[in-house]
Amino acid sequence: MRDYLKGYDPLKTESGHEEGTSRRGFIKLLTTAGAGLTLGIHLPSIAAEASETAGAPFSPNAFVRIGADDTVTIVIKHLDMGQGVTTGLATIVADELDADWAKVTTEAAPANAKEYNNLLFGPVQGTGGSTAIANSFMQMRYAGAKARSMLVNAAAKVWEAPIDKIVVNQGVISHQTTGKSATFGQMAELAALQNVPTDEQITLKSSEQFTLIGKTGTPRKDKGKSNGTAVYTQDVQLEGMLTALVAHPPAFDANVVSFDSTAAKQSPGVVDVVQIPTGIAVIAKDFWSAKVGRDKLTIEWDRSAFKKNTAEMKAEYTVLANKPGLSARNDGDASEVLSNAKTVVEATYYFPYLAHAPMEPMNCVILADSDKAELWYGAQLQTIDQVSVATALGLKPQNVSINTLFAGGSFGRRGNPKSDYVVEAAHIAKKLPNVPIKLVWTREDDMRAGYYRPMYVHKIRGSLDADGNIEAWEQRIVGQSIAVDTPFEQFMVNGGVDASSVEGSSTLPYAIPNFSVQLHTVTSPVPVLWWRSVGHTHNAFSTETFFDELAYTAGKDPVEFRAALLKNHPRHLGVLKLAAEKAGWGTPLPEGRGRGVAVHESFNSYVAQVVEVTVKNGQIQVDRVVCAVDCGVAVNPDIITAQMQGGIGFGLSPALMSEITLQDGAVVQSNFHDYLVLRETQMPEIEVHIVPSAEAPTGVGEPGTPPIAPAVANAVFAATGKRLYDLPMKLS
Repeated sequence: MRDYLKGYDPLKTESGHEEGTSRRGFIKLLTTAGAGLTLGIHLPSIAAEASETAGAPFSPNAFVRIGADDTVTIVIKHLDMGQGVTTGLATIVADELDADWAKVTTEAAPANAKEYNNLLFGPVQGTGGSTAIANSFMQMRYAGAKARSMLVNAAAKVWEAPIDKIVVNQGVISHQTTGKSATFGQMAELAALQNVPTDEQITLKSSEQFTLIGKTGTPRKDKGKSNGTAVYTQDVQLEGMLTALVAHPPAFDANVVSFDSTAAKQSPGVVDVVQIPTGIAVIAKDFWSAKVGRDKLTIEWDRSAFKKNTAEMKAEYTVLANKPGLSARNDGDASEVLSNAKTVVEATYYFPYLAHAPMEPMNCVILADSDKAELWYGAQLQTIDQVSVATALGLKPQNVSINTLFAGGSFGRRGNPKSDYVVEAAHIAKKLPNVPIKLVWTREDDMRAGYYRPMYVHKIRGSLDADGNIEAWEQRIVGQSIAVDTPFEQFMVNGGVDASSVEGSSTLPYAIPNFSVQLHTVTSPVPVLWWRSVGHTHNAFSTETFFDELAYTAGKDPVEFRAALLKNHPRHLGVLKLAAEKAGWGTPLPEGRGRGVAVHESFNSYVAQVVEVTVKNGQIQVDRVVCAVDCGVAVNPDIITAQMQGGIGFGLSPALMSEITLQDGAVVQSNFHDYLVLRETQMPEIEVHIVPSAEAPTGVGEPGTPPIAPAVANAVFAATGKRLYDLPMKLS
């Protein structure tokens, strides 16, 4: 209805003049608006002239729908993978709308980049880079405010009252002078006949007028995740649906030479076995039948193309780190100053491949024929997936519909520019048209045949002058690009430098006169992808631990040393001072304990963390984390706190235990018994402090992760006097 009514004023005739008699257009509608409508006026009986809008929900824009039952449905254009975006976006709309939060419900947006694109991505619908709230904040505020304006205008006209005397509160519109009132649902059909206002015609709330934004205790709108009613891909059941598992290559760059499916096809429940570009798919009546059938496949693989081990690759990377690379930033002449410096500090850092390891492995349900396809899954890059599936099936993208469901985590894995597992499902569906297929990856599948945070080696050299001030910094970074050969390459790679490889280093805020960051981009058949906080994961560690090392070499306090070089960066400085103050920086700790600090900006948010650790018998125990975050307007402080806590826990895993290693071109790890992640009993005490701000909201899903590992490493040094340069950290 929104498209049909756009620009249409029901109070005007086709000639554009207002009807000369008493509100006839409204009277027609009012007679069909329901017996509960408390408009406080007498209506003539003209029920025969029913409005064409009777019973239709009020949909002023693509994000808001108000039903006659007072339900306010807010359409969520971003994937909710646990970051709380469902509640966050609903909060923004509901606040400007002055809706009753208890009557607000949400639903996922369809795949439609024209209506639901990420405003920071361009013409692409997708979630990532901690942009969900940042790109939607003003858009969703206007969506709610415009709906409210139309409801108020409708009430003002029918009550013949001044607009500025109409009050909206908790889903009820009222005129205090006369006592007339109506709920959203009762006024919905009248509001639908109003012109949709432009942005210029709308006055948004001031921060002092917010009733939901910035408030704690707002109940979340994704409670189904905790009570079992939320629908995930694995919950989808379609009539006649079959389950597919794929036998992937046992090593990277391996190819099928031949296969024998005889035993698999004879296995109970197996319906078919087909070869697709990524391996051999076994399709069965259920998961276990498909799993048993896959185990019975006999496949000969050619593994000759890639047989490297982690140690071999690390050595190759280290050689490159000792050579000049492509320039990502070059201030002054770091090389010249370093060559003449008296006090030079050097360090080489190693970061392994990392798996995303979301709790819900990859999966997708697809139903396709020669004309169209429909999919159900936790879609993170809907537009790219649409195009990829369409290409695989020989369809037009508009004939591929996507039902976005909740996702049990992602950390970047589902936002794959190559749509790997989704395209895999499409290839299987192409072999069995008109049959619903549920593709399931096991944990082992994703651990050994998935995508990874790239492996990196960094080498940093820094020098201090006679007064202990940093005079030069030279950093060389070696690793794979996550952007090359993807649709994002033209935006992320400039002059051969992938911005995501150097982010956090090339943007280091400290006032260092001679500063150089260089990059060597290597190629490898190991598939790589962004991983929660992307390049900041390794760059924050190397820069913040090296900075700490320079501080101690200079004989200066790490917090004061940072603060002195952050004078022109007040938001960095603000979180640094807040975290240090709340953590009791400088107060004594018992023997065997140490305190470390790190501050880092990522995704336009600023986070500082002070960590306390205990080191005993060669084991590192993280006891306490004090986190300060400046993310602009705090839309939902509870979610921000949760995301900082989650980001810290996520970052502690690679800091202390997680790594992917290769042997003969294959991943060694397979599940959580050998790809270790932080357990609940290992989670430290965390306190989060949010800096009050009137700045536009920025990301919180990722910025909590980068500072934790360097803060831990710096705390370990404070406790033991030993610097750790490789992740995961090992003291023995």
